[in-house]
Amino acid sequence: MTNPAPSALTGLGQQKITGLHLQRLACVYVRQSSLKQVEHNRESQVNQYQLAQRAVALGWHAERVQVIDADQGLSGQGSDYRQGFQDLVAAVSLGQVGIIFGYEVSRLARNNSDWYHLLDLAAVFGTLIADNDGIYDPRLFNDRLLLGLKGTMSEAELHLIRQRLDAGRLSQVRRGVYRQRLPTGYVRLPDGTVEKDPDDQVRHTIALVFSKFVELGSCYQVLRWFRQEQLLLPRFQTAGFHAGRLLWKPPSEAAIYDMLQNPAYAGTFAYGRRPTDPTRRTPGRRATGVVRKPQAEWIHVQQDVYPAYISWEQYLANQERLHQNAARYHDQTQPRPGAPRAGQALLQGLATCGLCGHQMRIVYRGKRGGGPRYICIALAKQFGEAQCQSLHGRSIDAAVVAAFFAALAPAQLNALDAILAEQQAECAVLERQWQERLARVRYDAQLAERQYAAVDPANRLVAAELERRWEAQLVQLQTAQDAYARFQQTPPPTSIAPELRQQLAHISETLPSVWQGDQLRAADKKALLRSLIQRVILKRTALDTVEAKIVWVSGHYSVVTVHPPIHREQDVTGYPTLVSRIEALWHQGMDDAQIAQHVTAEGLRSARSTGVSPVAVQKIRLARGWYLSLHQSRKAEEVDGYWTPAGLAAQLGVERTWVYRRIYRKLIEARYLTRHPQSNIYLIRKDPELLAQLQAVLERRPAVRRSTCSGGADESGVV
Repeated sequence: MTNPAPSALTGLGQQKITGLHLQRLACVYVRQSSLKQVEHNRESQVNQYQLAQRAVALGWHAERVQVIDADQGLSGQGSDYRQGFQDLVAAVSLGQVGIIFGYEVSRLARNNSDWYHLLDLAAVFGTLIADNDGIYDPRLFNDRLLLGLKGTMSEAELHLIRQRLDAGRLSQVRRGVYRQRLPTGYVRLPDGTVEKDPDDQVRHTIALVFSKFVELGSCYQVLRWFRQEQLLLPRFQTAGFHAGRLLWKPPSEAAIYDMLQNPAYAGTFAYGRRPTDPTRRTPGRRATGVVRKPQAEWIHVQQDVYPAYISWEQYLANQERLHQNAARYHDQTQPRPGAPRAGQALLQGLATCGLCGHQMRIVYRGKRGGGPRYICIALAKQFGEAQCQSLHGRSIDAAVVAAFFAALAPAQLNALDAILAEQQAECAVLERQWQERLARVRYDAQLAERQYAAVDPANRLVAAELERRWEAQLVQLQTAQDAYARFQQTPPPTSIAPELRQQLAHISETLPSVWQGDQLRAADKKALLRSLIQRVILKRTALDTVEAKIVWVSGHYSVVTVHPPIHREQDVTGYPTLVSRIEALWHQGMDDAQIAQHVTAEGLRSARSTGVSPVAVQKIRLARGWYLSLHQSRKAEEVDGYWTPAGLAAQLGVERTWVYRRIYRKLIEARYLTRHPQSNIYLIRKDPELLAQLQAVLERRPAVRRSTCSGGADESGVV
């Protein structure tokens, strides 16, 4: 069976065209897949635009033939970004289109979802579809079947094309010859080799970003330093108005983070770092849906491909530091400490719950609330369980800092020379940056001056614009010179105070005193702790005891015991032992200060202190009715066979003060008096002669009131 001639096909197609179709629009859809095809494959454009003449030949008036070519240079694999195709579908759904002309089905759509959606609408509204082979009515079964087969073949053809392209690209990737877009700081020569940018300022600035990150430890700190020193970052524009130009822009966190994340600066070619996830795409936005893959999921990694600004080991260390600086993390079992901040809790990001393994949070409750506390609410937030722990922060910090000093002491670090060299190197780097910046703005100003001088003065339209550009460059030059002058006025960091020099000479010995002063900020202290400590696992083992396991960066660990302050004395571990020791020492005749000194030396402690204070001893003693010998001796009438002043007063029937006055005025002879060795109260010998003398005094002075009669003594009758 032979194929029908084109004229026969035309005749069959004309039978499907009715007057209703001719009253509607005839839409000619023109599309090519890439801008390269639009620029070089001109014959395909000619063939597609000639379909408008075919529409006129089939009976449509030229004014009712509409050419849709808004999708030139766009792929047909989807309709999200093809505005022309969307307009065509909208016109069909409104019943405005009588026939759609396309050179072939692949011009209209490369996937069945878009193709069958168009066929369904065309069948509902009676729209015909025409290609280079004929005219089809989607309402007819045979035509619908043929159009469906063509659409399936078009989609399969796209799949095969993409498969071949992907295979060729992956082959280039594995051979290391695939050309990726180079980041700022690299240039590709005509022969394909890659070199560092010949601009000294560009290379020095990029190297400065990496060196400051190693020094400061966080992307935000690098940004603040660049802003503080008024330095700019180079940025090669790949799109937009300034495409193909190198611009110097104020630094941003995104730009610095992108530089630190790019493995090309480590001389490494990496493919598959940021693929596109279709589920995350935003309709109508082609650049969306890009995800960052971890290094383990990169398709191909090849080192030593580009000239490196940093080593691969340094790149990996930078990535680990960036991960540690992340304030939020997904894997709770491997938390990151985050960047050191200004809070007073020194274990911020290092404290880990010893019960559930999650990172502990910090709560500040003010001075009356005891300062910072380390709490763990991870299980409470996830599963509604009770809070794991709430621990006193200052006592734990003090114990960890003491362990840090103990670990640092053997090192005998001498940081003076390192600090001086670092300060001088930083000053030299800033000087070089300013010199390069001034050289650049001077060149731009001279170039603008030469351009203005070369123009014909009579051509005022051009001369005015060139004059404006020259003036703008002169303003930038003056601004840069003023900023450089202010930089030169800053004293160089070469002089160090003698006391600071002495401290830095042996930092392991002087660091504790520096730590207690105001020379170190909280963030500096945290950074020092992190230089040796990886994390601290905290676990409350008793109401007044916290076990702190310090994991050092070397992998070893130390365990220290912390006794944070608690509310009740009865909850202190060893409280019964403390009470029994106070009782024993009280029986020995010791006072509160002596008892407190003894029990503290024995390692006992109170609820809010690492030792036992005299006040705490007094509270425990008085609560149990254990009075000191002084108190007991004053109330007793006889002690060791002697009268006390109270006992002699009872014998005479007067108040105790009457006896004391006679002792103070030496009316009672010293041979009758002695002192108690512990309470130091007066003891009076039981002598009948002394008793008779005092009774005689009382008889001669009737104004003295007897305590037995009135319960008191008349002060006026005392001698």
